[in-house]
Amino acid sequence: MSKGILLLSCCAPCSCAVVEKLARDKVLAEVVFYNPNIRPEAEYCKRRDENKRVCEAYDIPFIELEYDNERWCALTAGLENEPERGARCSLCFYMRLKRVMEYAKANGYDGVASVLGVSRYKNLAQVNQAAARASEETGVPYVQIEGRKGGMQERRSALIKELNLYNQDYCGCKPRH
Repeated sequence: MSKGILLLSCCAPCSCAVVEKLARDKVLAEVVFYNPNIRPEAEYCKRRDENKRVCEAYDIPFIELEYDNERWCALTAGLENEPERGARCSLCFYMRLKRVMEYAKANGYDGVASVLGVSRYKNLAQVNQAAARASEETGVPYVQIEGRKGGMQERRSALIKELNLYNQDYCGCKPRH
């Protein structure tokens, strides 16, 4: 039996409108939280808990994969000075998407989608390129979900207020100061 789509969520503000739409459209989907890039760990926990809260509000199952910040740091070592949207982001997207696709394949999901490109701070083409590479390597389809257009940004902003979501001031890895 199919489990539908596995949606990789980075944070509640980026995923809330997409999760609402999936629930409203009765799309068979589950949300997965795999974000070893988020530091410090207390920040990771805040974002995880807010993701759970959004999923509970829409009766969408929530899965948390391992928090492996040491692996992420080792993988991205030497790229600390890369700018936002640089090589470190490409590698980070790829690592996270590939791990989620491996999980999806092992657990019978039809495909993987993500909200990694919802934020205006991220490059959607860069996310899609990482997803295409991970999809080719794992054989798991990547399902592109629109999270920026068609009123989705406006709905996202409204839901952040309506649900009183924690809205962090940086995307994932701790920004340079």
